[in-house]
Amino acid sequence: MTEKAPQQKKTQPSASDIRMQRGWRYLPRAMHPYISLARLDRPIGWWLLLLPGWWIIAGYSPNLETAFFLMAIFMIGAIIMRAAGCVINDLWDRNIDKQVARTKDRPLASGEITPFRAVAFLVFLTVLGLGLLVQLPLRTWIVGASAAPLIILYPLAKRVFGFPQLVLGLTFSWGIPVAASILWAGMPPFGLFLVYAGTVFWVIGYDTIYAIQDMPDDRATGVKSSALTLGARLKAGVALFYGAATACWVLGFYSLSGPDIWLFGVLAAGVHLGRQALQIDIAAPDTALRLFTSNRDTGLLVTAALLAQQVI
Repeated sequence: MTEKAPQQKKTQPSASDIRMQRGWRYLPRAMHPYISLARLDRPIGWWLLLLPGWWIIAGYSPNLETAFFLMAIFMIGAIIMRAAGCVINDLWDRNIDKQVARTKDRPLASGEITPFRAVAFLVFLTVLGLGLLVQLPLRTWIVGASAAPLIILYPLAKRVFGFPQLVLGLTFSWGIPVAASILWAGMPPFGLFLVYAGTVFWVIGYDTIYAIQDMPDDRATGVKSSALTLGARLKAGVALFYGAATACWVLGFYSLSGPDIWLFGVLAAGVHLGRQALQIDIAAPDTALRLFTSNRDTGLLVTAALLAQQVI
């Protein structure tokens, strides 16, 4: 027992949800609770929200100048929307978060921010997001706003559905239809639906890995997750999701572009996902967090190949 104590302390870092990282800690202390609430100091969330939209923009914009402009718009939008999603999630989960070691010190759970102030901050973020949409066609407004029910439903799904990661997958893949609404005026090509489906599988896979960290607390609080549902079959389940993601991406991008440089990026991403699946260890939450965050590299491999396709 004495040998395990340091590991338990290391793998349940409750302060990790509130510790200011990088340059954020130099901002006025009054801003720190809002930075933590929006997870601005932990960029992996907005990266994972951003990358699927980047794939479509990078590969199918009419030229590189348009691609880089839209990629910048999408980056700002992803940061804002991910922040808004975190506020909504924490408003729903503040009482559950109090019972979980990793989340009990979050601003709403600890009482550092009141629900009223959190809602006011959410309104502020929504206004910023609407200001960004002015840069885009009206149909993109409609498609973007259509994700709102998914953002609201995810925290509720964790209470009643054994695979809430499916709802998260539908939400975090929404950058694909948003990007498509900019580049295609009518019904988008079928290949985009395959890319979207593959991305949903990808999100389910990596968030199942992320959920390994909270399995003991989720059992105690009654929160549901794909990690708990899969149980001893978790490793095989993630491998299956990642395999389905890669297959859908290959079929989808082939339908859109035919054989081209994108294939190198998707195959490299598939190899990276396969290595993740092999390294999964339910007994090692630190490993789960490392594997989860490495999915930014998965998305960047595909982005780089699609950009190269524009140049060459």
